[in-house]
Amino acid sequence: MLFELATGIVVRNKTNVMNFLKIILCTCLCVTTSITIARDLDEVKELGILRHLGTPYGNFVKNIDPDKQSDWTGLDVELIQGFAASLGVKYQFVEVPPKKIIGALTGINVEFIEHKIVYGQPSNIQGDLIASGITTLEWRKDIFDFSDPYFYSAVWLFARADSAMQPITPSGSTKKDIINVKAQLKGHSVLTVEQTCLDGGLYDLQATNAHVIASDKYHNLIPAILDNNAESTLMDVADGLAILDKWAGEIKVIGPISEVQSMGVVFSKKSPKLRAAFNKYLRRIRDNGIYAQLVKKYYPNVFYFYPEYFSNFSPKITSN
Repeated sequence: MLFELATGIVVRNKTNVMNFLKIILCTCLCVTTSITIARDLDEVKELGILRHLGTPYGNFVKNIDPDKQSDWTGLDVELIQGFAASLGVKYQFVEVPPKKIIGALTGINVEFIEHKIVYGQPSNIQGDLIASGITTLEWRKDIFDFSDPYFYSAVWLFARADSAMQPITPSGSTKKDIINVKAQLKGHSVLTVEQTCLDGGLYDLQATNAHVIASDKYHNLIPAILDNNAESTLMDVADGLAILDKWAGEIKVIGPISEVQSMGVVFSKKSPKLRAAFNKYLRRIRDNGIYAQLVKKYYPNVFYFYPEYFSNFSPKITSN
């Protein structure tokens, strides 16, 4: 007897139909497993590899040679390479576009729209943690868990040198400085990056009557304003400090848009042991000076801008 399934595939008898359905069911189960299961410390050690999810961002994650997608460096890359070595496992970097990076960790894509978390389509889990200069925004804490803070920064407004906006005179109060910066934005264009710490919605930029322009390429913001795509841009302080010398005379810092923000390595809520192991590792390299050395290598100026946050990092290198 011939059986025609809904797929259009014809199977000759009932036994073959049952075998065919078993294959389909097993396939579905395998796909579902790959989407929904996050790995914790024991699974990472058992499989012998730690998968680091990231996307190019400042000196946190950098591609040494664009023609060779396997050549990565940066503060976060070296940080997680060291963590993998401490666990006795191999390290693997997995590049993921910014808008898909949450789904690559948790199994479901997420966006933050108009101050609300919006869940999207399921996604394949591709990694065990995210380290890519991720700011610890409050809404993100409902989606995943952050490590202890490992870096501090803020969001500033950068503008072209020919902009009518002028750098503010620091008042001694960050809140007052933010008000003074925003007061200059009326009628001026500013680049922002949605779903990141540079999202204009986080700082109510629309209320300033600025012309807010959303971009999806936050590692090319300065070139964008120099090409007259906008007059100014939001910029992470750490990233901004790293490029000031490169663009000297062409850009200027207007002032802060946010208070000081912390950054953390991101873990699935189903990976508490892996997160705890990283926090233990972070404490150790902070105490022995290895982490201070990494920060000095990639962001040397941050010690001068935020001494109160980095003063507890030992400058001396000792054994690990």
